[in-house]
Amino acid sequence: MTTQIKNALPAANPNVVKKGSPITTAIRYALLIFFLAMVLIPVYVLFVTSFKGAAEADPSRTWYLPEVWDVQNWQRAWDALAAPIGRTFLLVIPSSIISAILGSMNGFVLSRWRFPGANVVFTFLLFGMFIPYQAVMIPLMKMVLTIGLPNGIPTLILAHVVYGIPITTLIFRNYYESVPAELIEASRVDGAGMLRTYFAVVLPISIPSFVVVLIWQFTSAWNDFLFALFLTNTETGPVTLSLNNLAHGSIMADYGASMAGALIASAPTLIVYILLGKYFVGGLMSGSVKG
Repeated sequence: MTTQIKNALPAANPNVVKKGSPITTAIRYALLIFFLAMVLIPVYVLFVTSFKGAAEADPSRTWYLPEVWDVQNWQRAWDALAAPIGRTFLLVIPSSIISAILGSMNGFVLSRWRFPGANVVFTFLLFGMFIPYQAVMIPLMKMVLTIGLPNGIPTLILAHVVYGIPITTLIFRNYYESVPAELIEASRVDGAGMLRTYFAVVLPISIPSFVVVLIWQFTSAWNDFLFALFLTNTETGPVTLSLNNLAHGSIMADYGASMAGALIASAPTLIVYILLGKYFVGGLMSGSVKG
């Protein structure tokens, strides 16, 4: 009887996509609009304030459009941040590339070339991800003073490379775990050693993970303030230090120039995510499924 009833019912069409109710759809769009507004409101405040003069750039007039659109704020901000932005590029490019290469090598060894204590080494590496910057500042400063490293971009590069190794190793290790074992075995059969297998077989297929790691490290190094505060100064440091001085460098806060400077300083990371955002997500997902 049950079989007859099932046979009498129309078969489900797999090509038909079930849609939610109008109320559910409306709630979904309302939430999306709400969160979008939460993101765009600070951007709006930054943008309109960056064109206001000293008289208009007052917290009581935050939401008002400027009566006179003044571009002098942008000129002052650019004059103060142009050189630090150049130094920041000298920081983020080598630190991102070096930490990505070291993380790739570590991830390959820890995923495919097991050795005694490999899991212990990987565990200790992961501990570095959970150590806050504040906890290492005093030991780091003592080490820098003991070694005699100068304040400046090279020392900051070293700090970001070392601090970036745990996360880069984790990303590459997870990605290499998804690489078919037959590919590695085929290179061994051909007589390739560890280094040749890495450079000839593994490295060419690692582009998705390199994109993820480079974007991650680029953003982390660009937005860093604490390492820059301890290891550099305003004459030798990145843009975050100069932006802080731009906001607090005088008796009266220059809100207009500060907001313009914040937009200028955040533009490179925004451009990176706009241009490479889809590759970032794709790279994260590429190692999520093993096969």
